[in-house]
Amino acid sequence: METQYFKQYSPALNRDMEWKVYGHGGRPVLYIPCQDGRFFDFENFKMTDAWSPWIDSGQVMVFAVDTLDKETWSDRGGDPGWRIWRYEQWIRYLTEEMVPFIRGMVNERNGWEGYPGVIAFGCSLGATHAANLFFRRPDLFDGLLALSGIYTAEYGFGSYMNELVYYNSPVHSLANLPWDHPYIQMYNDRKMVLCVGQGSWEMPDSTRQLHGILQDKGINAWVDYWGHDCSHDWIWWYKQVDYFVPYLLGQ
Repeated sequence: METQYFKQYSPALNRDMEWKVYGHGGRPVLYIPCQDGRFFDFENFKMTDAWSPWIDSGQVMVFAVDTLDKETWSDRGGDPGWRIWRYEQWIRYLTEEMVPFIRGMVNERNGWEGYPGVIAFGCSLGATHAANLFFRRPDLFDGLLALSGIYTAEYGFGSYMNELVYYNSPVHSLANLPWDHPYIQMYNDRKMVLCVGQGSWEMPDSTRQLHGILQDKGINAWVDYWGHDCSHDWIWWYKQVDYFVPYLLGQ
């Protein structure tokens, strides 16, 4: 498996950021680590093994990035206004810096021109961030695989609410999305999967809440509830990757 390491200064975050790329060709996948995670978690937690059939065959290239959770969602004792402002900077880093980098590399590797979209993928709080990216920017993301996510910003910000929290909380922002909003057609032109188990440490109620909003808005998504034996753990996320990725890739 071809791997490449990068470290580069981010103007949006005013700091160096690191990431790693897995694969030599195919569609781009942006991997968001679990809570407080780092870019190397994709490899260290053996998610590379789960994705290897598609990476090694040149069907996907996975771009694993760093979170900023310790400064934002996880720092519950910090000032919520500053934390959501910092989180928005991280969103800008991904959409304005990483996505152009991803597009450039994927187009070069595949001999493509103007490839439009990236698949957002994450587990646990990584799924929260991946879904947030997908719903906020369907012009940049053309697929979503969100496993065991929580889709309300209340998880990180409690009862605090301002405009930035609102737009980074899918159950709030999507609930008020007009039925004729152009994003709805864009969502329906893409493939999205949201999956959650009902076993230990899973929180399926958040997925059910988002599912209801999507149905109400006429937004098509594959929302799958796995059994009470399915816990909030890597072994189940490997199985879910194996199950859902063929659908996302149109196989």
